[in-house]
Amino acid sequence: MKVREAMTGDVCLADPHRSIREAAQMMSDQDIGALPVGENDRLVGMVTDRDLALRGLARGLGPDTKIREVMSQEVMYCFDDEELDDAAQNMSDIQVRRLPVLNRDKRLVGILSIGDVAQCQEARKAGKAIAGISARGGAHSQTAH
Repeated sequence: MKVREAMTGDVCLADPHRSIREAAQMMSDQDIGALPVGENDRLVGMVTDRDLALRGLARGLGPDTKIREVMSQEVMYCFDDEELDDAAQNMSDIQVRRLPVLNRDKRLVGILSIGDVAQCQEARKAGKAIAGISARGGAHSQTAH
């Protein structure tokens, strides 16, 4: 199965110059936990509800802080024509719960969440990906920043 068959195609994109309050409101309105961040037609980061809490509020930053100050700038992604098994393994290896999905022109076309993977893969494979993602530490741990 290809990533494009499992991903969510309707993606909200955040502007890095907007406030974390606006990011939180977008997440609330859409009932989502992460936003890709785009600038000048390029994907420049990801911001999650966890980023808002730990990199923002826990450090004493106010609601008018710019998204750029709390987002992850190293953007990990997958391509829409990749095999879902490969993307799930990658999510496990790099310990992320969501990946932006790009087409081969490097345009954002969707987002793949661990929930999308779980709905489309057999339980054993999805469980293995979740176990890898949930392991302590990793490059995207909040303590690594």
